[in-house]
Amino acid sequence: MAKVALIRPPALMPEGRVGTWVITPPIATAYLAGSLRAAGHKPVVVDAMGEAPFHRTVCFDNRAVAVGLPIDEIVARIPSDTEVIGVSCMFSQDWPYLRRILEAIRRRFPKTLIVAGGEHITALPLYTLETCSEIDLCVLGEGEEAIVEIADRVNAQRDLADLKGIAVRLDGRPVLTSPRTRIRNVDAIPPPAWDLTPVDTYLDARFSFGVGNRRTIPIVATRGCPYQCTFCSNPTMWTTRWYARDPSAVLDEIQGYIDRFGVTNIDFYDLTAVVKRDWILSFCRQIEERGMKFTWQLPSGTRSEALDSEVCQALYRSGCCNLTYAPESGSPAVLERIKKRVHLDKLLSSIRAAEIAGIVTSATIIFGFPDQSRWECWQTVAFMARMALAGVYDVHAFIFIPYPGSELFNRLRESGELAKLDEEYFLSLLSMFALATPVSRCLKISNRELGALRFLGLLTFYGVQYTRRPWRLARLFYNIVSKRQESYLDKTLGDLIQRKLTARTASMDSLQARQV
Repeated sequence: MAKVALIRPPALMPEGRVGTWVITPPIATAYLAGSLRAAGHKPVVVDAMGEAPFHRTVCFDNRAVAVGLPIDEIVARIPSDTEVIGVSCMFSQDWPYLRRILEAIRRRFPKTLIVAGGEHITALPLYTLETCSEIDLCVLGEGEEAIVEIADRVNAQRDLADLKGIAVRLDGRPVLTSPRTRIRNVDAIPPPAWDLTPVDTYLDARFSFGVGNRRTIPIVATRGCPYQCTFCSNPTMWTTRWYARDPSAVLDEIQGYIDRFGVTNIDFYDLTAVVKRDWILSFCRQIEERGMKFTWQLPSGTRSEALDSEVCQALYRSGCCNLTYAPESGSPAVLERIKKRVHLDKLLSSIRAAEIAGIVTSATIIFGFPDQSRWECWQTVAFMARMALAGVYDVHAFIFIPYPGSELFNRLRESGELAKLDEEYFLSLLSMFALATPVSRCLKISNRELGALRFLGLLTFYGVQYTRRPWRLARLFYNIVSKRQESYLDKTLGDLIQRKLTARTASMDSLQARQV
């Protein structure tokens, strides 16, 4: 039995962020812990966000805020007899702060095996080992089987160099071993070990990726995505194989959360949950047959091809209250170049079907792809207006960032347009969360103009929406005052007001303390 400490680090956010803080239960870490425990090992989870969700550490010259435990407290929570330390880095913007955490961990544990995994690590394994001496081994792709095998070998004092699906140093040089096969039988993966995480903190505070003040827990019903969008790192992390769990097994898991934790809402974190029409209809039908009463959401973005009127009606009857579409652009030429296989008119038909069914919808848009023209940006602004007319409640307008592991990232690296992978680059990725002037890689449009186009798109969308459906504006104010959430705008504005009030109260308390 090996003792393994799994670290979920703080999330890095831009200072002065307008939107809501994204604080979500650590499902990836919980899955690793579940697999280790099922294999007979002893995992310990240090969830920096869950153990201090309201703590903020201002860092990098006031440019960013780390949400979660301070570094010294993270290190102090790692048991002294730990044999393997596993650290996750899912998002590349977190990497500069994680480097500081790793340095502190290595100072306290100079000889303990440190393993890193997650989407960022999978995208840049050799770079990681070359630039971070604190890490001994990188796991590529899915981590459940790999972390168990690592623990097995450490326990048996066996060599790790020939383990499949890792990056490791041999004679001081980082190398990749042979690839590890994707897990095909996803139903056989042990369930997340939520009891090893501070899950009650998330549930009691109503933290979630989706919308609504509900006791929410995340779930994954499918793994992978069969598409090859050039801005996405999915093909590197998951390949293009899509595997779905048995709908009955998913519902058994949900029923367990309802019984055990009093959960009332489920957020699906799938990359692309709705691929097969038969699967989603079977899932909805079984919810009704079991008489289960819970709401569920698809906040991560999904495809529209299978979401016709029949499917949307089935989604709503079974409890689906929010879903996110992911058109990304309103320009057919851009969609072709980024390999986003979506028919915009059919997507609008799907949006209208969802609104008729009673589902609250949102959509994601990206401005500033490297070769995007002004005209193509204007096409996207026009499409945002069409989505507002069709019934979409919210739109998330992001600026393109060259994300490690994506085809566009590799293309920019090869062309020399993205020459250095330094701290400045990784911190620049935070611009996608801020409304300030973005850091863009668009070759034809300046940063300032691109930011203005994004703002114009948002202004157009919400202007058209509230002109076409003025009762939604009245409901927005009602929801904010009553602290209800039906849409992401409700959530964002409500969270912003609450943060301002909290900061003002803290400032007044501090002033009174000084006067006393």
